[in-house]
Amino acid sequence: MGPFVALALNGFREARRNRVTLLVGIFALTLLMSTTLVLEVTVGTFDRVLTDVGLGTMNLMLVLLTIFLSSGLISREIERRTIFLMVSKPISRGTFLVGRLLGNILTVTVLQLAMAALFILMLVLYKSPLTYAHLAAVGMQWFELWVLSGVGFLMSSFSSQMVSAFVTVSIYFAGHLSADIYSLAIKSQSEAVQALGRAVYYLLPDLSRLNYRPHATYYASISGGELLSSAVYALAYTGVLVSLAVILFNRRDFR
Repeated sequence: MGPFVALALNGFREARRNRVTLLVGIFALTLLMSTTLVLEVTVGTFDRVLTDVGLGTMNLMLVLLTIFLSSGLISREIERRTIFLMVSKPISRGTFLVGRLLGNILTVTVLQLAMAALFILMLVLYKSPLTYAHLAAVGMQWFELWVLSGVGFLMSSFSSQMVSAFVTVSIYFAGHLSADIYSLAIKSQSEAVQALGRAVYYLLPDLSRLNYRPHATYYASISGGELLSSAVYALAYTGVLVSLAVILFNRRDFR
């Protein structure tokens, strides 16, 4: 556990010093605070607007930060030539990669906790109900960040930061549409289209099953089994992505 903890903490300190991380955090907190202005002109949907704006802002900022941090992992190390120092140490490349992943997750987790605390504070100040669905939405968002981090790490293990970021953003949008693509494909009369729909659904992460913000907005009920199933799915999918990233990273030649 020693190398993992050291690499994770080092990655957290590095991300904390990154100006983009600081700016994203400040911008997100500002947006959350600006919810007050929206609420001033909103009548009749007070609680829903507060939930939509609060959770939506958190998700947007954390997704952008996660994509930025995970997609630039290896490229920044190569640019600063610190990757040669890292691979020369008596730790495996897999340990280095997983340690960096944990550092990035620690960074976004700290920011998410700060945003969630501010969001809950606003709910309390405006006497808006804090429900189980609100907590579920925040918790499952954390698992979505794991999946996106896995995608970013997999791409950065063999490609540039620009390509990694572009692909991760594309998979984020496609992942939220994969269930709809599957539903439309199975209604087709063409077997080829149905097969393509199934392939897209099973290949891409189904990020829609990790999105519980609508449940929070409309106070929909959520079962514990449903949350557990979605969390296990996200962790399993991330595990596959990280395993592929380690395999590719081990084969990469940095000379």
